[in-house]
Amino acid sequence: MKSWLTWFLILIAVALVGVIGYSLFVPEPVKVDVAKLDKGTVLVTVDEDGKTRIREKYVVSSPLMGRLLRIDLDPGDPVQAGETLLATIEPRDPELLDARTIAQAEARVSAAQAALDRSEPLLEQARIELSNAETQLARARATAEVISANELDDAEARFRTASEGLRSAKFAKSIAQFELQQAESALLRSQPREDDNAAPTSENGNGGWNHTIRSPITGRVLRVMQESSAVVTAGTPLLELGDPHDLEVVIDVLSSDAVKIKPGAAVMFEHWGGDKVLNGRVRLVEPSGFTKISTLGVEEQRVNVVVDLTDPVEERQTLGDGFRVEARIVVAEANDVLRVPASSLFRPDTGWAVFVLEEGHAKQVRVEVGNQNGLEAEITSGLELGDKVILHPSDKIADGVAVQERQGREVSLSE
Repeated sequence: MKSWLTWFLILIAVALVGVIGYSLFVPEPVKVDVAKLDKGTVLVTVDEDGKTRIREKYVVSSPLMGRLLRIDLDPGDPVQAGETLLATIEPRDPELLDARTIAQAEARVSAAQAALDRSEPLLEQARIELSNAETQLARARATAEVISANELDDAEARFRTASEGLRSAKFAKSIAQFELQQAESALLRSQPREDDNAAPTSENGNGGWNHTIRSPITGRVLRVMQESSAVVTAGTPLLELGDPHDLEVVIDVLSSDAVKIKPGAAVMFEHWGGDKVLNGRVRLVEPSGFTKISTLGVEEQRVNVVVDLTDPVEERQTLGDGFRVEARIVVAEANDVLRVPASSLFRPDTGWAVFVLEEGHAKQVRVEVGNQNGLEAEITSGLELGDKVILHPSDKIADGVAVQERQGREVSLSE
């Protein structure tokens, strides 16, 4: 009885030693994260930052030289085409006159006025001489039979001379009036006339003192370039107008990516401030590039891509001119295809491979990869729907190694 008990205890000890040895020399399964293959869409995109801009901007400039009155509009104010008054331009003030210059100008006015007064009796004298010459010519013609030819010729000559004298006197009066107006114009601001403030305002600048400019479009004021009253020359920019809802997006991409982008390609805008993703379409890939220094100090050749927003204006009311957006331009798209996370792919030597979870062990499987981006890849051959692939395979994973799926860590691409 005692011998049997001894042998029983020895067997138990041997079994315990075997279990401990097995646990020490047999490795534990490697815990891994897995993802199940499903079908879906794989998008290959070019991801860059973009900036919104108003499609059509209008810079309103001064059409003539003059004194601009203060502009009361502010950025953001609405304007109506043909109705909203943008700016008013008055005739430019002459140079300021000192006391001596004013006295000289007044003297010139007096001299011009005297010359005009002197032209009046000279004009009247010319009229009298013409009337007398005309009477004498009429008498000479009536008595042409009894007077000599020389006397008739003398009467006609005196008439022509008197006619030219009257004409000269009229010209002299006109010149005197013009010189008086010129002399008085220097005193318009030093001695303003009573009717200056009552001068009419003209919409087109003809027949009045002021020229008004009205809005050419319906939209909003974007910038006021000359707000205060000032003397401006023709062509001076005054305001910039545009419709904030008529937006497009400009995205500068690497030239190597630009060659993949085609007009009409779909674009998605994220992180622009709204709750949903905005959509757009590429309208133009500019044919000329430019050099830009990256944040790392590297010279890059970049190309502007112009995108039209396709979502209704109501869904992007708060988006304005010059706002930053994050854009994803679709350059390739594969629909209803098998896909795996890009983190499950690795290169054993050539080509691509994944580790598949199969009956508690990792199995290396060669695969053919189609379209891929940084997050997921299209599988064209090697795997089937529902297979579980190991994510982020480490150097502990090899073909046939025991693995154990972490509880609650299965990844789905449809999430």
